[in-house]
Amino acid sequence: MRVLLMNQFFWPDSAATSQLLTDVARDLVALGYEVHVICGGTYAETNPESRPDVVVHQVQGFRFSRSTVGRILSYASFYIGATWKAFRVPRPDAVLTLTTPPLLSVVGALLKLFKGSRFCIWEMDVYPDVAVDLGYIKSRGIINWSIGVVADWSRRNADSIIALGECMRVRLLARGIQSETIAVIDNWADSTQIAVAPRHTDRNSLLLLYSGNLGLAHDVETLIGAIRRLRDDARFRFLFVGGGPRHAELASFLQADKINSVELRSYVPRGELGSSLGAGDIGIVTQRETCCGSVVPSKVYGLLAAGRPILFVGPGAATPASIVRRHACGWHIDNGDVEGLVSLLNHLAEHPDEISAAGRNGRLALEQEFDRPLGTARIIDQLVGTTSYRHSTTNNAYPEQAPPISVP
Repeated sequence: MRVLLMNQFFWPDSAATSQLLTDVARDLVALGYEVHVICGGTYAETNPESRPDVVVHQVQGFRFSRSTVGRILSYASFYIGATWKAFRVPRPDAVLTLTTPPLLSVVGALLKLFKGSRFCIWEMDVYPDVAVDLGYIKSRGIINWSIGVVADWSRRNADSIIALGECMRVRLLARGIQSETIAVIDNWADSTQIAVAPRHTDRNSLLLLYSGNLGLAHDVETLIGAIRRLRDDARFRFLFVGGGPRHAELASFLQADKINSVELRSYVPRGELGSSLGAGDIGIVTQRETCCGSVVPSKVYGLLAAGRPILFVGPGAATPASIVRRHACGWHIDNGDVEGLVSLLNHLAEHPDEISAAGRNGRLALEQEFDRPLGTARIIDQLVGTTSYRHSTTNNAYPEQAPPISVP
């Protein structure tokens, strides 16, 4: 069986979508599938021995840029090249499209219509919802309507749509997508690559770690409020590892307020992620309330693998909050609740055993529910049309089992 995977980022790019898709590609090959990948860009050098045994059809075009003009040029050139290559590769039996760039699913829908391929969409972000949530386009404007018509046409023609959480499924249902088409499948982390590291020996302080992109969909304001309140408390230190548009905003705040309890570092390679995540006592994940369901933070899974509890600042209906509740692997704070966040941290500083217990629960949750082999198998089931996995709260596949850890 021949499978075609389509996304702008693929091995060895370090983007989260690249890493997840590469995991799926490797496991498809291990199962005996013939795998073709349409991707873009000229990639950085890496270990050639780690290259997946797939046929790569690379689109030559403008490199991805975070500037508005650069992003438009990059997306446009990839659309054109990807569409051309998609109709020239050997006919695929199954096609999987991701959402970089947005509306790439249209190419998959066309392959289904003209070549009869099975077609699956892996929704990493829900468009155009996320663009509206971030203020790029108006909710009642012609651009939102136009993108929505095209995106939903491809969704209605898909055999399966993968949503990253129940909150994303709700978004898709609100767009009129039929429930039976949607499979809720979480992202994952690899328990063999990320081991549980012992916590640091200084029991008199807590290191709170934010790892990854700090983007426009993430809540920074609540964190800044807590950092400002705790600036002179030696029990708390904050470490931000990564980048993103709000990373510079955070750096400006730290400089202006002369905050010394926060350290900023750049991204680490995937091979060093385990040790980096293990450096913290508690992992921070944030999300803006307006983006609930249009995006789903993937930072949760690496922290669970590292045995670190989750401190989620965001809407209660979001997937990270649900994971925290189900598995008692951390704590949830609503957006803007600086007082609640400060109170929680003060409580945890006095009760470190709760941190260790939540971390153990998190690692167990990873091994039982969010490990890489489980995640890739679920994606492959949807892609090739098997029915061994179907995850949705409509069939109560993952009930809310464990109570949250609360502050007295």
